[in-house]
Amino acid sequence: MKKKEWRLVHLHYIIGTNRKLIWNVMKKDPDMEQIYRWDKQQWKEFFHINDKNASFLVEQLQDNSSKRKIVRYVKEYHVVTLFSEEYPVSLRDIPDPPLVLYLNGNQRLLSHSPNLSVVGTRYPSKFAKPIMANILTPLFKNDFLITSGMAIGIDGFAHQLALQHRSPTIAVLGSGFEHIYPKQHLSLYSQLAAKDLIISEYPPDQPPRKYHFPERNRIISGLSFGTLVIEAKEKSGTLITVDQALEQGKEVFAVPGSVLAETSTGCNQLIKDGAKLVQTSRDILEEYQLKQGI
Repeated sequence: MKKKEWRLVHLHYIIGTNRKLIWNVMKKDPDMEQIYRWDKQQWKEFFHINDKNASFLVEQLQDNSSKRKIVRYVKEYHVVTLFSEEYPVSLRDIPDPPLVLYLNGNQRLLSHSPNLSVVGTRYPSKFAKPIMANILTPLFKNDFLITSGMAIGIDGFAHQLALQHRSPTIAVLGSGFEHIYPKQHLSLYSQLAAKDLIISEYPPDQPPRKYHFPERNRIISGLSFGTLVIEAKEKSGTLITVDQALEQGKEVFAVPGSVLAETSTGCNQLIKDGAKLVQTSRDILEEYQLKQGI
């Protein structure tokens, strides 16, 4: 890892989710060299932060324990930054791209195409699994990679189905690798890390936070050419991923369901709003081929 990248990882570890401040620092110091020389007053003056935060930054940037952690993380995992050549092209141009990505597993999958994100409710109906098998199995045969969030419900089903068909899959976490969430997916995490890929923009020692999950959704949709919603309630966290996909100019697909089923209200509304109705894999394949000019 180049020095400039290492410095970005270090600053990202200290500042955390305040990406706006990190962007401002990069504009002021493109080579990330001056950050270790600025005193408290300079941090306050350059970035309009208060005395407490400026003192914290100066102290932490000189602290050897955080530097040792970064050295360990870089050795233990593959770490990609916005400055890296292997940073995924699909994420580079989205609004608010992740500055640092921690990878565990087959990093070559970052550039795999076609890539489809699959999302949905944590509490699906009994029809969800057979519907997913019917739609996704033909896509696996066409070398589609499935990206999801390793949550319980639809996300977990999607990864497990990919594993069953020995098809590539990527899980994007809302926590660091040392705090796997949900805990009932520890085994799934291990399986995915062995042959597939786990991604997190959070350092390995970062536990899950409620705001991490909607935040990581932009990565799930950003890696993919389109997002498929299997089941979702009308007011659902799943729809945050849809909003991210639309903001990124990505395709949105939705599986229709019964007007009596609460888990289909979100999907049915998406279709009314213009999402592509999906009944079979052909509906997705045709859209992908059209987009690729095939």
